[in-house]
Amino acid sequence: MKITGLITKMMAEYADPIQYFLNLDNEVIMMNQLLGKRVKIRFNHYHCMNCGQDKEIFAMGFCKNCYFLSPHAGEWVVRPELSKAHLGIADRNLVFEQEAQLQPHIVYLANSGGAKVGVTRKSQIPVRWIDQGAEYAVKLAQTDNRYEAGRIEVALKQHISDKTNYRKMLSQDVPYIDLNEKKQQLLNFVPTDLQHFILSDDEITKLRYPVMNYPLGIQSVNLKKDPEIEGILIGIKGQYLLFDNNLTINLRSHEGFVADWDV
Repeated sequence: MKITGLITKMMAEYADPIQYFLNLDNEVIMMNQLLGKRVKIRFNHYHCMNCGQDKEIFAMGFCKNCYFLSPHAGEWVVRPELSKAHLGIADRNLVFEQEAQLQPHIVYLANSGGAKVGVTRKSQIPVRWIDQGAEYAVKLAQTDNRYEAGRIEVALKQHISDKTNYRKMLSQDVPYIDLNEKKQQLLNFVPTDLQHFILSDDEITKLRYPVMNYPLGIQSVNLKKDPEIEGILIGIKGQYLLFDNNLTINLRSHEGFVADWDV
């Protein structure tokens, strides 16, 4: 099948293993069914996900101009502690920011090739964990808004990473980490006025991904520099496609790219 479409992040369904779907201009591809098959992806052109123009994508699917104007790309997205909607202060669009920020958020610990702390809207559990390629995750706190969750994350990331090491995440030998033990070690670092948000729930969520086998090495491909990628699809983890020739591509970082697919 040959199809040209705008790349957006894969949709994921929590199952054993995770089920992935890619929507290319309303043509939904069941990605799990492509395992073991040859896939070719070729860059066609850009399509900014805000203005729709064929302008080079800067980040998050936006051209440079839209990246610095769109409310979807405000600093608070990656730095929750900068949220101000709870104060009625706008960053770029107060209505949008209130809707996104003034809802329950989860502070969590995950094992994505190493223990890390993260923040996401409650409604995004477990999708957020899947997108990060976490193999295990546990909730640490549930707050009323994004700002409170961000404050907890800032306090904890002095003692634990808040980044995902994608090379380790895409490795077969992800070391086991007792996340509940790690959670107990970190609880005292939660600010006193936010301690009441801590969850006693110690349920560990395990996630298994559709990976036939892991590549011996990792060579990340960016369609800006390498406009074509081809190989036998051997795995999907997080938002990454893994190929038999050690190539890997992060579809999330290619939002806003229109590509020709031969699958």
